[in-house]
Amino acid sequence: LRDNRIELVRASWHELSISVSDVSLSDEGQYTCSLFTMPVKTSKAFLTVLGVPEKPQITGFTSPVMEGERMQLTCKTSGSKPAADIRWFKNDKEVKDVKYFKEEDANRKTFTVSSTLDFLADRSDDGAVVSCRVDHESLNSTPQIAMQVLEIHYTPLVKIISSNSWPEEGQSIILTCESKGKPVPEPVLWTKDGGELPDPERMVVNGRVLSISFLNKTDNGTYRCEAKNPIGRNSTEYVLIVHDVFNTLLPTTVIPSLTTATVTTTVALTTSTTTSATAISTRDPNALAGQTGPDHALIGGIVAVVVFVTLCSIILLGRYLARHKGTYLTNEAKGAEDAPDADTAIINAEGSQVNAEEKKEYFI
Repeated sequence: LRDNRIELVRASWHELSISVSDVSLSDEGQYTCSLFTMPVKTSKAFLTVLGVPEKPQITGFTSPVMEGERMQLTCKTSGSKPAADIRWFKNDKEVKDVKYFKEEDANRKTFTVSSTLDFLADRSDDGAVVSCRVDHESLNSTPQIAMQVLEIHYTPLVKIISSNSWPEEGQSIILTCESKGKPVPEPVLWTKDGGELPDPERMVVNGRVLSISFLNKTDNGTYRCEAKNPIGRNSTEYVLIVHDVFNTLLPTTVIPSLTTATVTTTVALTTSTTTSATAISTRDPNALAGQTGPDHALIGGIVAVVVFVTLCSIILLGRYLARHKGTYLTNEAKGAEDAPDADTAIINAEGSQVNAEEKKEYFI
């Protein structure tokens, strides 16, 4: 062996040791140690040299990428022997659906390995860290990693948040328009029912916040928040319904009776004060879950009594009419059995004035 990189470390009758510095692929091969005796004795060993892969590089990324576009990232490394393994990660989560390629280098001893990651850009990928990791036995469990931070541009995402879930007359409400996009959206635009805000004195816009004071029924409607950036625009709506002032009823005491009922009710009214007047609204029946209803049992009893009295009256009247009719027929029939005609029967009837003292009439 005649090479400056090869050094004799130990030489004795029992041992001969050499060292090789700056090992290269050309050092791979069979090494023979000979003992010059009669006969000559030899021992052989084959040296395998690993090709260390170069640091990987990620190509194919152009910043920024629009949402919905297809991205193809390629990770490549050369000089590995045997061929290295490449794995993809997105935010420390491994991506399995990738393509793997391997080819020999010009020296026909090492390999160039590449892998391609293909996916559609999404707004959730903005700011994500994509890494390419190369594993090889020559790296002593310390893989080589290349990283790329994604930058995705997308249209604004708009959302309206209300400060009051049950707005009532006289109260105030704050509507906040949250808009997220890249690039950052311009100041939002507030409209009501497709037009400008009708009352700028009470409806104040401060950046993304719409404040409405002293609510009334005229404020009911659909409020739209629109945000835009160079990529596009988006909007969302909020339907505002102003409710009557909510009244709270204290417990109600009811004293039932057959004919009358005394009801004592204490009502606490919630008032709303403005700069010009104090408004007290009436009770909203729909808002009272425990409102006392009519006594159906009492009403049914009264109806039953009325029906019973009516039936009794009809029966008594019928009996009276029947008896009166029989008496009339009986008086008329008395003395009519032997009478030859009706006139005689009437004369002979009991109670007739004919049987009374005969009266005489004189004509002058």
